[in-house]
Amino acid sequence: MVFKRLLGSMGVGGPTVDTVLDPVSAVPGGSLSGEVRLTGGRADFDIERITLELVARVEAETEHGEHDGVAVFERFTVDGGFRLHEGEQRTVPFAVSLPWETPISELHGQALGIVLGVRTELGVAGAKDKGDLDAFAVRALPVQEAVLEALGQLGFGFKSADLEFGRIAGTGQQLPFYQEIELTPAPQYAHQVNEIEVTFLASPAGMEIVLEADKRGGRLSGGHDVLARYTVHHDQTDHTNWNAEVDGWIRALLEAHGVRTANGAHGHDSYGHAGDKHDHAGHRSGPGMGTVVAAGAAGLAVGVVGGMVAAEVVDEVGDFFEGDEDEGDDEA
Repeated sequence: MVFKRLLGSMGVGGPTVDTVLDPVSAVPGGSLSGEVRLTGGRADFDIERITLELVARVEAETEHGEHDGVAVFERFTVDGGFRLHEGEQRTVPFAVSLPWETPISELHGQALGIVLGVRTELGVAGAKDKGDLDAFAVRALPVQEAVLEALGQLGFGFKSADLEFGRIAGTGQQLPFYQEIELTPAPQYAHQVNEIEVTFLASPAGMEIVLEADKRGGRLSGGHDVLARYTVHHDQTDHTNWNAEVDGWIRALLEAHGVRTANGAHGHDSYGHAGDKHDHAGHRSGPGMGTVVAAGAAGLAVGVVGGMVAAEVVDEVGDFFEGDEDEGDDEA
């Protein structure tokens, strides 16, 4: 028994953990459920805790350049304080609540290239901690889907989506990063703007929608960014003409010469000088993964390039998290 304990402390013959998530994709502010499956090792071990961490791949820009890292944005303890006997099989079901600002990783069932995962840590007394890492998907809330549908019907096309480390000044942002969805301009606006970026900051009360336009320069002026923020409620989805609403937002944004104070459907917001999107916690960085999305009659829909998009996204999720486990955490 003493020899088994010694091996266990070195990670040999200790208990193993496998987390299995329910197949239904979650929504921001909703529930993520599944079960943690434990298998006892070659001796009895005391399980001190079972911890779930929600992690995301984010882009961060520092004085040394831009790099990707793993950010932990929520942590839950789902069980612990029991003895797992030699060879014992035990299942621990769980259901945890996602933060409202959890980024969306799919639209209409198609991946946007955002990498999210659940990291399971098994705290074992007298043995090396065990772990497991699993990807999960998050679909859009009704308001998010309605806004993106409207943008697609207005002629905007999906360019990329990524997660940026830092905070957007003047908002109620809670997480240490935010999601940017980058769009190519609709034909009627192509002469005015290079691209539009959309950020959703959800909360129980509603949704802050931050729009940023990269305006083209004119004969007498250079290009510059303009920002506006609109606040809507979750219950607006079924009784709002979203095409007209969103088109009004875009027109007001592009008419601004600098940063514009914008009146949304519910609320009034303002920003500082042009380009002051971030506070000191982060900086602006470049495009995301470059997943190709086409705008069609049904709104923004994911398009497949050579039949490879879905497979590449799946491979990247696995490769990214495997690298994280092998090389250690590189938390943003």
